[in-house]
This record gives sequence, C-alpha cells and structure tokens, in this order.
Amino acid sequence: MSAFGPDVEIAPKKTSVSLRRHKQFAVIEAPSATRLQLGVNLRGAAPTERLRAAGGMCTHRVDVASAEEIDAELVGWLHEAYEEA
Repeated sequence: MSAFGPDVEIAPKKTSVSLRRHKQFAVIEAPSATRLQLGVNLRGAAPTERLRAAGGMCTHRVDVASAEEIDAELVGWLHEAYEEA
C-alpha cells in the first residue's frame, strides 16, 4: 500500500480489511470462497457495470474473482478514493 502514500493504514477486522488515510477510503471483504468485494468511497462517481453503486460506508463496490481483474481501472478507483479521504 506504500504506492498510495506513507499515511495509509491497513486495519484488519473480523470479516474485512479497512484501508484508511484520514478516514476509511476502501474496504476489502470476502463474501464467498471465489471472489473478493472491494468497497470504495467515490462520491459523485457515476456507477458502471463494473463499479456498482452501494449504500453504507462505501459509495461503490467492485467484485474481484481473479488477479487479472486487479487492473489499471481498479487501481485508479482506489487512488481516487485515497485522494478524497
């Protein structure tokens, strides 16, 4: 996570891992044995087929079923959420 900045805190929880800066900007959860779910705070971002609108702490969610899905687009969303935090 140092690629995001030296101020990123990785906070493991019972069922998730929070990524925080001044406030939480993303959360990683494993809702099934075959996929991860990344929740990000992207206020004002329009949902897409991949970047789905969500409620609660995260404004959007992305499903990740393989390492190949961790691409430049996904990393860009994380960077954007980091900058907003």
